[in-house]
Amino acid sequence: MAASVLLFLLILGLMNSSDSLPFPTPRISFPLNSADRPLFHFDLVTNTTTLLLSDDGSTLYVGARDALLSLDVSRSDVISLRNKVDWRPSTEEIRKCESKGKNSEVDCPNFVKVLQPLNSTHLFACGSFAYNPHDAIVDIESFSMVPIVGDKSRRCPFNPFQRNTALAIDGELFVATTTDFKGAKPEISRHFSKDGRPDVSQETSVSLLNDPTFIASSLDRTDRKLYFFFSEVGKEFSFTEELRIPRVAQVCKDDVGGLRTLQKKWTSFVKASLLCQFPKQLPFNILQDMFTLPPPGGSTGSDTLFYGVFTSQWSMGQESAVCVFSLQDVKTVFTQSYRSFDKQSHQWSSMLGKHAYLGQCGLNSASDSDLDEVKRSFLTSDGVKSRGNAPVLVSSGQKYSRVAAMRTTAANGRQYTVLYLLTESGFLHKVVLLDGGAKVIEEIQVFTEYQPIKSLVLSASKGVVYIGTSAGVTSVPLAQCSVHRSCSQCVLARDPHCGWSQTGKQCSSLPGNNEKLAQDLESVNVEEACEGESSGALNTEIIVHLNEAVNLTCVKPSKMASVSWTSPRFRPETRNLFIQSADGSLSFLATAVTMGTYHCHAQEGPNKEVVASYDVMQFVNPRSVKSPENHEINEADEAYESIVTEEPQPSGEPDDITEGYEEFPTESPVSSNELDYINSKASDFDLKSSFEGTPGPRNDPHSGVDNNNNDLPHVDTVSVTYSYHRELVVVSLLLVVCVCVLLLGAIHVWRQTKNEKLNRLVGTEDGSETPALSSPEVKVE
Repeated sequence: MAASVLLFLLILGLMNSSDSLPFPTPRISFPLNSADRPLFHFDLVTNTTTLLLSDDGSTLYVGARDALLSLDVSRSDVISLRNKVDWRPSTEEIRKCESKGKNSEVDCPNFVKVLQPLNSTHLFACGSFAYNPHDAIVDIESFSMVPIVGDKSRRCPFNPFQRNTALAIDGELFVATTTDFKGAKPEISRHFSKDGRPDVSQETSVSLLNDPTFIASSLDRTDRKLYFFFSEVGKEFSFTEELRIPRVAQVCKDDVGGLRTLQKKWTSFVKASLLCQFPKQLPFNILQDMFTLPPPGGSTGSDTLFYGVFTSQWSMGQESAVCVFSLQDVKTVFTQSYRSFDKQSHQWSSMLGKHAYLGQCGLNSASDSDLDEVKRSFLTSDGVKSRGNAPVLVSSGQKYSRVAAMRTTAANGRQYTVLYLLTESGFLHKVVLLDGGAKVIEEIQVFTEYQPIKSLVLSASKGVVYIGTSAGVTSVPLAQCSVHRSCSQCVLARDPHCGWSQTGKQCSSLPGNNEKLAQDLESVNVEEACEGESSGALNTEIIVHLNEAVNLTCVKPSKMASVSWTSPRFRPETRNLFIQSADGSLSFLATAVTMGTYHCHAQEGPNKEVVASYDVMQFVNPRSVKSPENHEINEADEAYESIVTEEPQPSGEPDDITEGYEEFPTESPVSSNELDYINSKASDFDLKSSFEGTPGPRNDPHSGVDNNNNDLPHVDTVSVTYSYHRELVVVSLLLVVCVCVLLLGAIHVWRQTKNEKLNRLVGTEDGSETPALSSPEVKVE
């Protein structure tokens, strides 16, 4: 009870320790089916459960739901079907599975759980087969299957969702799995034993394994020992909560058991805990995957490394760690002190001194007393510590499920380790282990929806990673150097597979390139590595109408880079005319004061380069004009009118494109929604139809005038001239109308006046008055 309270206090005291864990931000991210990072899919199979790559790397064997497949992967960019054999339960076997309370569609199909090469001509396969495991031998040439009949051994689990591991060595099969319907009886065993040796399994009188989840297995050919990796409940701790412990177990390949004690049982079985944690922090105690990286050429077998993915039992979010263990450290732990289990008290106690026979091979003739000690003392006192006593990589935002590792030689001849880590959210992370720590070079989206990952196989010879999911098989190239389009970006990628070719002017793959490529993985000195290489982007011409909304895009070359804009149009009084959005693009309305040149800069660390350059010019109708000397302008200039000012300025920009440019402030980027609103408002004031056919400013190489300079007077003069001309026409028309109206009114008044005078004149000649035209007729008597 006291130990339980102590654990609770420890958890409370260290619960916030994960807040300080580093988060590996990928430098570049590629969405699913990106053209820059192509993937190759094979979807004629569902529920891929296990993958096996042939020794020559040309064939990929796939164990799936109710089927075995042979895929041609001789080309790295194509996956094609060679052979397929159906292997499904009968209707009666499905019915029996349902009668045991299992789902016919989810639990009762045959999911292939083991696929191993017994020799050069045959494979061994084992499937869950409607909760009644079946074995078969597969002929590779004909790809036909021969079931194994009469053998009651269980070499794969009943439950298709329960993990297991298997390893075939020289025709013998070593498996770690559960052997009962409920999945409660774990076992590590050897089958198809040769040289007259009996098959062996573990002792059942004591609990060697406690609710284990088997993960992986590996062989040390030097000492002829096998290692099994798993997580289990740690019975050596008296906690109220079941504490999961990651383990490594060892057995001798040629173990035959004892003469009387431990007959046909492992006499060499021992296990130790794996320690993956930061000092004074909670451990990552649940093992998710383990990959064996063989030693480089010329090294001994003890230089073998194990790369494991761990999660934490106490983690509240997506958190995982990668720890690396050396085979030499594993061997050392198994030669030191052990704990002994008391059957009466069910407690573990430390043994005094060392016992040379524990964990050793060749105990078949050992005394019964020694073998009794072996049965009780199989847990080491010390655990295997990770190299550096800390994880090489920790993710607080992604949960890794599988790992593969490889060594590769960089341009400087030094070897680096590259990890390929698959997240549960569907991304493959490529990580390089440098002296300064792990760097996530890139992430590639492999699928969108959550899918249980069953297998991850790396082929260094083909340069691909094969991933088996419920949707099929996906092939991912190990590197895609061509995505880095400049020398600086190629060096900043810090990818040991890639270097910049100065002759080919492209980022090329290593090895296989005889040229010495520019690369600097540790110090990333771009200036030195790319000496003499230009980094400027080509200019893009943008033709727009006046008062049209302009959006200049600038794609960040990496997530680590920040972007900024420079232009001679940026002035303190014009800063409100420009908006830089969150994605780095620059937006403004096309006016006389915003036409000009714009450059987008990306800065990553001390390196800064131009990644986008634009010339924004006004649209005009094409027409031919005469120069004062009666010569026609060149055909290429027909769409523009040459504008000459009193003080022509030299055209062209200085060698340094940032010289004389103002940098646009980027403290308050706007969102895409705000930008859409601004663009919609700008369209309300679009006056481009009013200016069609009107010549606009341009850079005329013949005139010697730079109309992109905001300080030149002709820009405002031309704009004002256009405005006055239009207003003058309108006013003139109104004036003509008014004059006409006045003239008509004057004529009408003049005619009325003339008629009145005439009437008066007629009335005075006979001495009588002339009645008005509207008066009634006068009667004369």
